[in-house]
Amino acid sequence: MERTFREQLFFLVLCLCVLKGDSRYIENNDISKDELYSFFNSELKREIPEELMYRRPLRCLDMVAVEGQFTFTAERPHLSCVAFFMAEPNEVISVDYDSVDIDCKGGDFITVFDGWVMKGEKFPSSQDHPLPVYERYVDYCDSGSLRRSVRSSQNVAMVFFRIHNAGSSFTLTVRKHINPFPCNVISQSPEGSYTMVIPQQHRNCSFSIIYPVAIDISEFSLGHYNNFPKRSIPGCAESGDFVQLLGGNGIDTSKLLPITDLCISFTGPTHMKIGCDNTVVRMVSSGRFVNRVSFSYRLLDSQELQSIKLNSVEDFCFNN
Repeated sequence: MERTFREQLFFLVLCLCVLKGDSRYIENNDISKDELYSFFNSELKREIPEELMYRRPLRCLDMVAVEGQFTFTAERPHLSCVAFFMAEPNEVISVDYDSVDIDCKGGDFITVFDGWVMKGEKFPSSQDHPLPVYERYVDYCDSGSLRRSVRSSQNVAMVFFRIHNAGSSFTLTVRKHINPFPCNVISQSPEGSYTMVIPQQHRNCSFSIIYPVAIDISEFSLGHYNNFPKRSIPGCAESGDFVQLLGGNGIDTSKLLPITDLCISFTGPTHMKIGCDNTVVRMVSSGRFVNRVSFSYRLLDSQELQSIKLNSVEDFCFNN
C-alpha cells in the first residue's frame, strides 16, 4: 500500500536528533504518529555561542534545523541521499561549500535545491516561486568555484547528493538570515499564529502547515476592497488579489484542493477545521496594493478528526 503524506513525514523526524547535537539512522527509529507530531512541536533552535560553530556529521538521510558546519564522509557508496534544511518562518537559509572531495567525472554530485521536494512534488510550487524550476537546482559539479554559496528564497531548502567512493567527503556550512518580507513558509509547529504581508509586489505566497488543523483567520486586508463587508465570493481570481485556503496530502500547492477563496477585506474571526495532512493559506497579489492576512492554527485532536470525516473536503483528504 502506498504511504500517505503524513507517513512520509516519518523521514523528517530526524529533526529530533538536532536537540541532541547528533542524528541516528532512520532504520533504528520506531516512530508513532503521535511521536511524529511531538517531534515537530519540539523547540528546534539550539543556543550556541557565536564564537563556537556547531559541528556534526551529516547523514545520508538527515534533517537540519540549526546553523552549523556539517560534514559527510562516505564509508561506502551512497547513491541516493538527501538532507532537509529548515529555519524559522522569517528566515532564509544559505548553504556554503567549505570543502569538497568528490568525483564529479565519476558520477558524484551535490545539488542544492531552493525549497523541498517530496515524492516529486515541490514546495514552493512553480506558480509561487520567483525562479523557474531549473534555476532552483544548483549543482556543485556544474558551478564549482563559481558559486560556492547558495541562498534559499524561503525558510526551507535541501541538498541531494550521490557519492560512489568510500573516503569521499564534503563539508557544508548552513546559516540563517532574517527575511524582512517572508513569502513561502513551511511551519515547524502544529500550532501558532502568523501574519502574511505582500507589500505591493506581484507574487504569490503560501504558508504551509503539514498537519490537520483548526484555523482562524482574524484579519484580512486587500487594498482594493477595504470598505466592503466580510464575505467569500466566487470568481475571486478575476480580482487579481485574493486569499485561498487549500487542503490536501502533498506539498505542491498547485495540486491541493481549494477549500475557499476570500477577496473581501474583513476583521473578525473566520473559523475552519481541515483534516488534511497539509493545510495552506495562499495569498495571490497583483502588486497594486499592500495585502495582509493574519491567522492562528492548532492541531486537531483525534475526536475532532473523526467528527469531520463526513465533510466533502475531509473525505477528499482521507481518501487520497
